Amino acid sequence: MADIILVILAGFGAGVLNAIAGGGTFLTFPALVMIGIPPVMANATSAVAVFPGYLSSAFGFRTELRSFDRAQLIRLTLITLAGGVVGALLLLVSSNRAFSVIVPFLLLAATLVFLFGERIRAALAKRSKSVTPQGAVGLFLVSVYGGYFNGGLGIVLLALFAMWGMQNIHQMNGLKNGLSFALSAISVGVFALSGLIAWQSAIVMMIASTIGGYLGAPLARLLTKSAIRAIIAIIGFSMSAVFFARLF
Repeated sequence: MADIILVILAGFGAGVLNAIAGGGTFLTFPALVMIGIPPVMANATSAVAVFPGYLSSAFGFRTELRSFDRAQLIRLTLITLAGGVVGALLLLVSSNRAFSVIVPFLLLAATLVFLFGERIRAALAKRSKSVTPQGAVGLFLVSVYGGYFNGGLGIVLLALFAMWGMQNIHQMNGLKNGLSFALSAISVGVFALSGLIAWQSAIVMMIASTIGGYLGAPLARLLTKSAIRAIIAIIGFSMSAVFFARLF
């Protein structure tokens, strides 16, 4: 019963966080590990738990997605799918011991990217480029990261788009959500076929996160930007510290 309550609370909290600013992985992944699910399976299950949010977000930005040239959008989606498959396969061949060593650094990096994401985007925008083969390489590498570990993916994608020279934040968010959905779909498919998902926990988390996402929307309007950043920082650094302590 205690495990079920923890999974529900983590899923609900993740839904709220994702509705406010993102960072739900900081709650879902640690909670799954704490109830005894091996790290690699916990990561895959966490990806499934937050997957519905990407679908609804992509649907919400369908107008922005239609503003892109169809051929360009298809090209970027295919690159994202390829990177997502590679990242998911890398997770499959990772041992729980090896992944446990990497996780604290991934959580810490995702927290720092969240906190300094706007500065990173601004700095990269000054060195903007068009969507070139170099841009394709960058998207592929980011997608590999997203297929392997989902934390902070949206912020990294926005930074990449800024480097490409994109300036319309609504178009950037639309593309981010569309590509995140495609990446998550292919990753979840790989994880499901490999039997790497703890479905009972995943389904409970999906339901709880959906409710949290709905209730988190009005909360997002009440919180200041600094308060949101503080909440994410506290959660991100705390979870990083917990996993560093488990490692050492």
